[in-house]
Amino acid sequence: MKNKQKLIYLLFILTLNFSCVEKKTPENETNKSYFVNNSKTDTLKFTSSIRSIFQDSKGNYWFGSIQEGVAVYNGKSFTYYTNQDGLTDNQILHIQEDKEGVIWFETQKGVSSFDGTRIKNHTKVNMETAQSILPMRPNKPLQGDWMKSDHDLWFAAGIKEGVYRWDGKKLEYLAFPPHKVLNHYDNLFVVTSISEGKNNMMWFATYAGVFGYNGSGFTTINDEVLGYDRTIAPLHIRSILEDSKGRLWIGNNGIGVLLKQGDSILNFSEEKNLIHATSGRGGDKSPPGTLEHVFTIAEDRNGNIWFGDRDAGVWKYDGEKMHNYTKKDGLSNQFALSIYEDNKGILWFGMRDGNVYTFNGETFEKQF
Repeated sequence: MKNKQKLIYLLFILTLNFSCVEKKTPENETNKSYFVNNSKTDTLKFTSSIRSIFQDSKGNYWFGSIQEGVAVYNGKSFTYYTNQDGLTDNQILHIQEDKEGVIWFETQKGVSSFDGTRIKNHTKVNMETAQSILPMRPNKPLQGDWMKSDHDLWFAAGIKEGVYRWDGKKLEYLAFPPHKVLNHYDNLFVVTSISEGKNNMMWFATYAGVFGYNGSGFTTINDEVLGYDRTIAPLHIRSILEDSKGRLWIGNNGIGVLLKQGDSILNFSEEKNLIHATSGRGGDKSPPGTLEHVFTIAEDRNGNIWFGDRDAGVWKYDGEKMHNYTKKDGLSNQFALSIYEDNKGILWFGMRDGNVYTFNGETFEKQF
């Protein structure tokens, strides 16, 4: 009888120990899955910027915030997910869906996915030991095998100078090829925006330049290629888009929009007289009617190109004329951080103050 009691006691202690170990598992452990314990509300409760918007194949809308995680709207209520539910970070930079219907989140500190039941972390980032953002040496080799296939998902890699590629089976970090450091911005070649283009091309925008990858080689756009004076460091890229016509739009924080057509690159903002005469072409606030600080670019199904400017509201280019939308058109804030067209062709705008709008063709209507 005593032996039986001892056995039961030992089993109890072992069970308790395993339970404690499970609770102490590091939050950002690679490939760790988390059952979510989320909350729900009838209205969007975010107060920080709406950094990303996405509609999934089931019709649900996902809203990524800059500080408060992500919310999904099913048409009736919002459900929220944060780092407490297993996300690598509460700053959600981009949202995608793979061919299996899994939702993927690019955060400031790594990549997470959600299959409808669990959140899974695919990266582990230790901010003290992560790859340095100091300039790479010209002879430094690639840190991974670059390749490209159908159904790939691409993600920024936090403070690393490279990207993550999900091929449907594994997530792999790929470092950018050797490159020159030509300007003084602190974050240098950290990825700020990604766009898929024609001819098998992927475009990766970084603060200090653009890398284009077509599956076999790279195209680089930097101060040297553009012939800019590196001492004034004009490139500070925040957004990028290759449109349906194959034109590459590059949004800068200071010098406006660059437009690449074929082998030629021009300053689109200058061509449209949207750079103020007294502009310092840096981070200073710009006056109304300018297009100097472009943080998001999108194309609608009619071929219009949309720009979200930090200081001067939303701009639309219809191929001939520029149209500027501001508070007078229904917006509560001049700064759109995200622009997204849904499955029905409705344009959604995520604002700096946490509000979300749609565009009815003439004015903006607040949704949340």
